[in-house]
Amino acid sequence: MDKSKFRKKYNSKRNELSDDEIESKSLSIANQCLKLDIWNFDIYHIFMPIKSKKEVNTEYLLHILQGKDKNIAVSKSDFDTFEMNNFLLTDNTTFEINPYGIPEPINGISLDTNQIQVVFVPLLAFDQLGNRIGYGKGFYDRFFKACNAKTIKVGLSFFKADSDNLPHNSCDIKLDYCVTPFEVYAF
Repeated sequence: MDKSKFRKKYNSKRNELSDDEIESKSLSIANQCLKLDIWNFDIYHIFMPIKSKKEVNTEYLLHILQGKDKNIAVSKSDFDTFEMNNFLLTDNTTFEINPYGIPEPINGISLDTNQIQVVFVPLLAFDQLGNRIGYGKGFYDRFFKACNAKTIKVGLSFFKADSDNLPHNSCDIKLDYCVTPFEVYAF
């Protein structure tokens, strides 16, 4: 199966989820994340969910990070270069929804990507080897290449690992962990 078929399969599975299921599963994912040995770092990158794509609601993770007094980075996507610019989330950060439905900071304190120590990663599908499939623009793979080599990549998924090995190429960067409502996968 090629990547487009996996995208179609997992978009369909997501579309079957009710708003209540998304909230319940998102809370379970945040609670599962507490089992990870990642909480001794300072700078964490979190994605703001695209509601129309029924992504994991990261608000629960955001509250955990704020409760642990962590520095939080959020991104603004550049659709000309397919790169992400990172900003420190503060009380003054204002968001707007871009044309793709992504909540993004309007401005803020810029952060160098190699300062980020842990990245929470959106995805459509992942496998037992840590391969992931996103929307296909390569934003996160480019982002990971700009990160420090020790940056921890944590995928968030409503679904368990696909039993098939996902197609991947040399540009794809594997996850270190993937967290579902039911379990934590370590790669």
